[in-house]
Amino acid sequence: MPIHGQFQQEVESPDSFSLQNNKLLKVELSQVTIQARRGSMVAYQGQVGFEHAGAGGLGRMVKKAMTGEGTSLMKIDGAGEVFLADQAQEIQLIKLENDELTCNGRNVLAFDAGIDWDITRLKGGMAGALSGGLFNIKLHGSGWVALTTDGPPLLLNVAEAPTFADAQAAVCWSSGVTTQLKTDVNFKTLTGRASGETIQMAFGGQGWLLVQPSEGRFMPTVAG
Repeated sequence: MPIHGQFQQEVESPDSFSLQNNKLLKVELSQVTIQARRGSMVAYQGQVGFEHAGAGGLGRMVKKAMTGEGTSLMKIDGAGEVFLADQAQEIQLIKLENDELTCNGRNVLAFDAGIDWDITRLKGGMAGALSGGLFNIKLHGSGWVALTTDGPPLLLNVAEAPTFADAQAAVCWSSGVTTQLKTDVNFKTLTGRASGETIQMAFGGQGWLLVQPSEGRFMPTVAG
């Protein structure tokens, strides 16, 4: 039966995580358990199981409750292929080799079985007090990490110059990068005539920062 329209054939790859296009990820499962954003499955083939991941331990459960970090994950295991996407956002793949990556939780789509995670807090004097601190997810270990971006991202070398970004535009940064919150509070801020860019994140050290061309889409928080 002929099919007419714009579509593509499935892309084969030797890697367990592979992009079918810039908005659709395929994960090959081989009796391992990966974690992915809840609700991100769009299709699967084979014997695949899904389970709510929870916080992964009492310590992280307490951190999620105290920080309001709203990233909600599911466990996926079995033997087969699962296809993941999130609101047709673009997907970026990063391979960790016994390393770590700090991410905005809203941008995490999925990560491999060999990667663990925790919640971290950014501090920064008056900026920290005004914002209540910003919370991100630190991923560490070996394996693939899939992130979503609202548009094609930009990779910045933070060692080249003082680097600052909107907290919602900063997608992730590599190990070796230091962060703190920066504020620009003045009389205009107090009288409601500020630019709207009062609090930013400051990046330094050695490494890179990935920035998306957007302050992020509104994503309703999934309970649990």
